[in-house]
Amino acid sequence: MLRHPALALLAGTALVLSACGGGGGDAGSSNPNDNPAGTPSTGGGGVQAPANAYAVPAAEALTSAEVVRIIAQAAGEARARNLPSVITVVDRVGNVLAVYNMNGAAPFMRIPPPPGGGPSFDVQDLKNIPAAAGSIAKAITAAYLSSSGNAFTTRTASDIIQEHFPLAPNTIGLESGPLFGVQFSSLPCSDLNRRLSDGTIGPKRSPLGLAGDPGAVPLYKNGVAVGGIGVMGDGVYGVDNNSSDVDEDDEEYIALAGSTGFEAPAEIRADRVSIDGTLLGFIDAVASRLKSNPATPPALEGLGSYVAIPGYYAGGGPLAGTPYATAASGYRPVTSAERAAGSVIDNADAMIVVDAAGNNRYPIRGGTDGNEVAQPLSAAEVKAIAEEAFKILTRARGAIRQPRDSRMQATISIVDTRGQVLALQRAPDAPVFGTDVSLQKARSAAFLSSPRAAADLQGSGSADVAGFVQKARDFIGRQDVFTGTIAFSERPIGLLARPYFPDGQVNTANGPLSRPIASFSPFSTGLQSALILGNLQQQLGEVAGGTEVPRRCTTLPAIDGTGINRLQNGLQIFPGGEPIYRGNVLVGAVGVSGDGIDQDDMVSFLGIFNGGARVGGIGHAAQAMRISAIPFAQARNGFLPYVQCPVAPFLDTSEQNVCEGK
Repeated sequence: MLRHPALALLAGTALVLSACGGGGGDAGSSNPNDNPAGTPSTGGGGVQAPANAYAVPAAEALTSAEVVRIIAQAAGEARARNLPSVITVVDRVGNVLAVYNMNGAAPFMRIPPPPGGGPSFDVQDLKNIPAAAGSIAKAITAAYLSSSGNAFTTRTASDIIQEHFPLAPNTIGLESGPLFGVQFSSLPCSDLNRRLSDGTIGPKRSPLGLAGDPGAVPLYKNGVAVGGIGVMGDGVYGVDNNSSDVDEDDEEYIALAGSTGFEAPAEIRADRVSIDGTLLGFIDAVASRLKSNPATPPALEGLGSYVAIPGYYAGGGPLAGTPYATAASGYRPVTSAERAAGSVIDNADAMIVVDAAGNNRYPIRGGTDGNEVAQPLSAAEVKAIAEEAFKILTRARGAIRQPRDSRMQATISIVDTRGQVLALQRAPDAPVFGTDVSLQKARSAAFLSSPRAAADLQGSGSADVAGFVQKARDFIGRQDVFTGTIAFSERPIGLLARPYFPDGQVNTANGPLSRPIASFSPFSTGLQSALILGNLQQQLGEVAGGTEVPRRCTTLPAIDGTGINRLQNGLQIFPGGEPIYRGNVLVGAVGVSGDGIDQDDMVSFLGIFNGGARVGGIGHAAQAMRISAIPFAQARNGFLPYVQCPVAPFLDTSEQNVCEGK
């Protein structure tokens, strides 16, 4: 089966996400994409978005008995395939409901070295990686990338994180995957993601970030995303290096068997979603080739045992999942009292992340960087940007959400120059992974645009990390790179972090923030992975029963002895974030992550522009400050793009090229 027809037509095109036709989707409350067209409005600052544009997902969750059934179905297929495995089930916000270790399962796994044959770096140098860590990461990935409007697997993830999209022998020369770099999110050291000790609230961290190793699928009840199942049995935690063929992947068959009765609706599966005319992969396994009968799963007694994983799962048996969009899950809708008090945006559709007591973890506030910035962002300015970004979000067409012409859903984060969160809100059914990623994007844009970026990188304690500063300066031809004189948005940051520059074009040098292609892999991307290698090494010790990893990623120096740094949940390198300026002074950044990278770019970019127009005094960097204004020989046409927005993005108007000239 060839998933990717007419690949030659994709060469040299810009990456634009668009949902494919067909598939009706569930129009009820289980698919919160209703009212797709909404109330017509016009562009510009201050436009009122339609009220109640979204439905909150129904309160569905796995019961402990259902978790047992899922594990037993998977174990039956693993036994039939003679591949004893570690099987993990999680709920939608990453709570680990069970880790089942079959007798004879390989206790450890390895990460393959770079296929180019060059010296290995970063994550694949980790030794003695517990197989359970891979199983958990895979289950979380399937849960976090999915929603009631799209169902993605770790095979889908493999498609969208590699150096060419799609990756196959006949596609060399195409641009990188649209979510290139997302694998280094939801990290175990993240200050946003929660721990086992935090109770049921999410989003929970993953021991290895997000996975691209086939063998995990999302789980659904009544059309509602309720979690994921991940399987690790073959001892290799890798990616699919040829997306055009059909794999006989035992782990994928085991996961498929486990998901029987909890399958994703066919109309929202990744293989119904198109990127530049190319259908994504969902799963190569098919039910007709299962070697067991999930309708009569074996008893688990004698096949293995539930095993405790320090920091993730206490063991002792299966747990029930927590319904998403309830306070107990860490996500809930805003209240009218919070809107009246001004601690959240004034929009009834917004959802926030909360603590164990149900309190908003990130109420709107002004900047914390008064000793570094003459006039930090005020709470009113933050609120204006957040509200205007959410209005754009509510009007935008979701690129990867079914049915077609559904509203975009995403998470929006705003930070100051220290990377401290000033606001965070999301659409009700936005994919969970975007919570952490939106914050990574905001912090990354603020950090690399900061006067302190070069000094922090050079003071990280890693010669490898420090070396990227001079590489970037030599590549761009400016010795003031990362000293605050140049504004970096997420799109050019990502392009500079590609193993081919310009993106995808083979036989060219790598970008200065990437590894050379011979040493590159999805587990060794360059500066991004180098910054958190030590954190992942710590994590292996924690999973083995050692000290819990601190809630702080990277070894960047702390700010003024505060114990925090500017990249507390890691660097991100795909589009959807821009810095905020007061005149020529950096004051913060916005990051957006959800239903399409060009859409993410648009929401963050127009949120800053419209918010600045509404309150005055803040906005984008001057054109001359942007990296897009600096010519250098290696850039395509001499320049890098700053932002790339969809041509005709809105559901309620026919406006085109809405980011031009801003």
